[in-house]
Amino acid sequence: MAHPVVERQKLLNRVRRLRGQVDAIERALIADEGCTEVMRLVTASRGAINGIMAEVLSGHIQTHMIDPDRRPSQRERDAASELADVLRSYVR
Repeated sequence: MAHPVVERQKLLNRVRRLRGQVDAIERALIADEGCTEVMRLVTASRGAINGIMAEVLSGHIQTHMIDPDRRPSQRERDAASELADVLRSYVR
């Protein structure tokens, strides 16, 4: 789980890799690369952005939907983890 405040560096590293992927798309378009190469690069970028979203969603669920001050039950923690897993698989 990657909460933006707690896992800032991890998320920033992912965003920087994503920026590199988007730059690669731009270079491929400028170089008049074939459609297959451009689609491959776009697909990789889409996967990267979905991965970032999955991390932020998971962190949000664990941080904001499960109040640690209230001491959630194991059942509530398990439900939050299951929801995070479902959302992670959905966005990927």
